[in-house]
Amino acid sequence: MITGLHHVQVTVPTGAEIQAREFYCGVLGLSEIPKPETLRQRGGLWLRVGHCDIHIGTEDDVDRRRTKAHVAYEVDDLAFWREKLRSEGIEIIEGVAIPGFERFEFRDPFGNRVEMIERIA
Repeated sequence: MITGLHHVQVTVPTGAEIQAREFYCGVLGLSEIPKPETLRQRGGLWLRVGHCDIHIGTEDDVDRRRTKAHVAYEVDDLAFWREKLRSEGIEIIEGVAIPGFERFEFRDPFGNRVEMIERIA
């Protein structure tokens, strides 16, 4: 039986950890958590989101803009995030409507697809 989601991994180019921290911790406000010592030599960083983790790994020679794979962050104020990301110069991509939710997408500075989604009554 699957009981939950432990973590999601996205990648950034090797050596881009500083820029990843600036975006994911600075812009999105996620908290960094320590990587286990046994994995630190691989680069990247780990973040906490609610009860799950986001692992930012390093990977080269990947065209992240060509994939539909993505992380969807559930938020409680979609309008806030739309304006915050626009103010950071990030292009907002309107998502296809789905019942019970409002949402939009964007690409992080590394090309990873990201979705912001909010439940509506």
